[in-house]
Amino acid sequence: MSGPIRLYMSMSLDGFITGPDDKPGQELGRGGGRLFNWLDDRMKPGVNGQVVGEALATGAVIAGRRTFELAGRWNGDHHDGVPIHVLTHHVDEADVPPGTAKFYTDLETCVADARAAAGDRAILVHGAATAQSLLAADQLDELELHVVPVLLGTGRRLFNAHPAELELLRILEGRDATHLRYKVLRGAHDVRS
Repeated sequence: MSGPIRLYMSMSLDGFITGPDDKPGQELGRGGGRLFNWLDDRMKPGVNGQVVGEALATGAVIAGRRTFELAGRWNGDHHDGVPIHVLTHHVDEADVPPGTAKFYTDLETCVADARAAAGDRAILVHGAATAQSLLAADQLDELELHVVPVLLGTGRRLFNAHPAELELLRILEGRDATHLRYKVLRGAHDVRS
């Protein structure tokens, strides 16, 4: 049995995952760093430490190319040497990603390889575009949203399309964030009211 493909994402209460003008050198946009203040507790006992521990127990990573690049390619190791599967529109043969990272232009192959690598552990997903692509392909199993009590007003939104029905699996109250886990109900993204 394979583990779930789970998006892990910090976001503002108004749905933004970065502040405006996210770019190299300002990866979280203006004011977007506030979305990660809850990580100050990541090494402490409690809810925030539990959530980080669960993310670091995943067996593979699927990320979009933009996220991968803005994160400095994680220097080839996201956590504990797990394979990093990077979805991209184009692969330059001369661009060899570091460490365990591998580029994919085909979503199905990327997902199959990530599932094989993770075994029965969850797969950590990073990147809004990647999450939307997985959702549209009916390949995203769960959302772990770290909702931070701030209104950014502008920036990069997590979701812009792909309606979906979700089932709430849990709510954890941490310092500076409420952690919500949802199950994506299969085929429900095609339902429109």
